Amino acid sequence: MNKQYKNILLFVIALLAVYTAISLFSQKTYRQSQTPYTWREFKEDVTAGDIQSVEVTQNAEVPTGSVTVYMKDDSRKTFYVTDVNEVIDYADTRDVTCVVGNVKKAGGAFTSMLPYIFIFMLMMFMPYMMNRVGGGGGNNKMMNFGKSRATMLDPNTKRVRFDQVAGLQEEKEELKEIVDFLKNPAKFIEVGARIPKGVLLVGPPGTGKTLLAKAVAGEAEVPFFSISGSDFVEMFVGVGASRVRDLFEDAKKNSPCIIFIDEIDAVARRRGTGLGGGHDEREQTLNQLLVEMDGFGVNEGIIVMAATNRVDILDPAILRPGRFDRKVAVGRPDVKGREEILNVHIKGKPLAQDVDIHQIARTTPGFSGADLENLMNEAAILAARNDRRFIKMEDVRKAFIKVGIGTEKKSRLVPELERKITAYHESGHAILFHLLPDVGPVYTVSIIPTGVGAAGYTMPVPENDNVFNTRGKMLQDIKVGMGGRIAEELIFDDVTTGASQDIKNVTETARAMVTQYGMSESLGFINYEEDSDEVFLGKDLGHGRNFSEDVAKQIDMEVKKIVDSCYEDAKRILTENMDVLHACANLLIEKERISRDEFEALFDEKC
Repeated sequence: MNKQYKNILLFVIALLAVYTAISLFSQKTYRQSQTPYTWREFKEDVTAGDIQSVEVTQNAEVPTGSVTVYMKDDSRKTFYVTDVNEVIDYADTRDVTCVVGNVKKAGGAFTSMLPYIFIFMLMMFMPYMMNRVGGGGGNNKMMNFGKSRATMLDPNTKRVRFDQVAGLQEEKEELKEIVDFLKNPAKFIEVGARIPKGVLLVGPPGTGKTLLAKAVAGEAEVPFFSISGSDFVEMFVGVGASRVRDLFEDAKKNSPCIIFIDEIDAVARRRGTGLGGGHDEREQTLNQLLVEMDGFGVNEGIIVMAATNRVDILDPAILRPGRFDRKVAVGRPDVKGREEILNVHIKGKPLAQDVDIHQIARTTPGFSGADLENLMNEAAILAARNDRRFIKMEDVRKAFIKVGIGTEKKSRLVPELERKITAYHESGHAILFHLLPDVGPVYTVSIIPTGVGAAGYTMPVPENDNVFNTRGKMLQDIKVGMGGRIAEELIFDDVTTGASQDIKNVTETARAMVTQYGMSESLGFINYEEDSDEVFLGKDLGHGRNFSEDVAKQIDMEVKKIVDSCYEDAKRILTENMDVLHACANLLIEKERISRDEFEALFDEKC
């Protein structure tokens, strides 16, 4: 039997024994306190004048009850009668004070069982309390409150290797040096090299930061301690710092080893930016982490790896050399990396002959490793839903739309006029995507409503992974965003609210060109961007814009100038291709969704 449950059983047995002893003692004491007393003796004591008062307690079964006699010598006697009225009348005729109590009701079975019900509830509640507070030994959570919550991956278990990490060639090359440090530190020490104490993995979510850390531990074949930054912070001051100390104590016992802190921004945010000041629990935890990584203590053989996608809010002290010596940028993969990642995620997934992994990689720019895994998983789910044992290219296309746009709502009833307006709206976007050189080509055009509330969508597929935007491409993005609204104006001589998101995107792009990228002719090469980063309470609360009202007016005029110029150009393009606009809209009304080949065939017919 589990030691915890043995302790519970012993506790319950002891409780029952104490309850039984108390009950027996109470009954014995009660019996000893009772002296034999009769109705005849009561009359004699009344006649002798030895009685001070009488208390009558009536039972529910009227008129039975008990009589308690209080003697003048402070003693007390009790006897039972079948008619309490007789005692009351007798006491009144002899001028004896008589008090009549409330009618006593029978308690019934529930009253007699109440103590045992209480013990049973206590027995049921004890395991929960023992689990919360602990029954001693390793399960004592109260005693282990300040202990580290890190989990150690045993070196002898199956490990992740670098060859299992796809699409991150440069990042793996940089981290291989860390493996060399752990495996053969002597050759670095001989030439006077200092072994790095920390490696910070920086990048967007889903790009493989945690996987890289596991691969480093797997290649080095050393113990790997994993913990989240939020596991340090508690509502009680000092607990987080205690857990940091305990984590490094465990690491010293298992050195050389790796400590991996995921989402370190939860504990390593910039100090002095909160309302708690220096006494904040999070700041005390960070101070202890700084000391452990590079303080007076010696932590030889311990390499700290951490991951975050918010490096901009980390405290400068933790980013300096000697703590996190290296920062490895883990970005989204390029087309070659995406193809490698897809080849990893299709293992165990039977594919049809028409599935082209290279084409999928080309049509998924901006996708992270997690996004690609989700894409292939959704395709597999669609294949299983259709009772197929293999994945077709059509499944991948549908999954791509579901992941990128949202689930199509084919059952939604849309009025015919709205379908026509949506068809022309999306056709306007698609024509500009196709004709403008830097923003296309079109992958899919649809007027089927989606789960995100859109009445339709036009999905482009960039041919290349662009590192930056040019002024010309940003202007083309603005023109494409206006295509739907302009098409509505040209055909229906009216506009709808369906272009609200397009207008928002157009305005943001034009304003960014003026205030961030210096693409304005009149305002020149100056940054007027208002700081839109997170406002730290106590540090940037009084932050304001850094330009005058006159400059703000010029910014607004420049934004409007860019938008108006793009509007006129986009309207000219759509007017010149009015026949394609009608043909595309009619085809959409007929088929609801058209592919790239079907759309581009409309321009071939025009020629």
